[in-house]
Amino acid sequence: MTVSDFSSEQFPATIPGTDATTPSWRIKAAVDRIGALILLLTFAPLLIITAVCVKFTSPGPVFFRQPRYGAGRDVITVTKFRTMFVEGTDLSGRRQATRDDDRITPLGRILRKTCLDELPQLWDVLCGRMSLVGPRPHALVLEVEGRDIEDMIPYYHARHQIRPGVTGLAQTNGNRGPIDDAETAFERVHYDLDYIQNQSLVLDALILIKTLAVPFQKGGSY
Repeated sequence: MTVSDFSSEQFPATIPGTDATTPSWRIKAAVDRIGALILLLTFAPLLIITAVCVKFTSPGPVFFRQPRYGAGRDVITVTKFRTMFVEGTDLSGRRQATRDDDRITPLGRILRKTCLDELPQLWDVLCGRMSLVGPRPHALVLEVEGRDIEDMIPYYHARHQIRPGVTGLAQTNGNRGPIDDAETAFERVHYDLDYIQNQSLVLDALILIKTLAVPFQKGGSY
């Protein structure tokens, strides 16, 4: 795909049928919370071990809490295991991580590569800030090739009509991690809006299953 393959006519600024009060989205919200509780209980030992490792391998808090856009473009707090040295953390998200980023701790590289740093977001799902599946929550300031992504993609905020997800259609199709160029940005938003238009519990289940293979994809987070 190239940037010219994407147009504002393909994805309008508002996608019908995404009102959180409709029955289908209420059901999704309930499934999200039940699923998050089950997963938190299942992964509790792993969460505890990871938390201890973060605490004792570099000074600073165990968790990194960053403001990001949620449903309706409301600002929410997203929770991750801290993967950077405290002095290198950037709450704005303006500076995206790079392959040889010296801000990332040795343990942090492992956590980011395996996606284990995202596990605390199950708590955000349980609290109703996020969904298990949906567009990944982006930082409040996201620049791609020196341009604000909001200016680059005219229909960008259509992805904020629903709660962001721990995983999503883009991530299971290989588009994850930092957004390095315009083509990656357009492709990711394309996947996000395609998901919103076609959301179903069956699609959510397929994405969750495919997410198990995401840590083994080439490239991605670093």
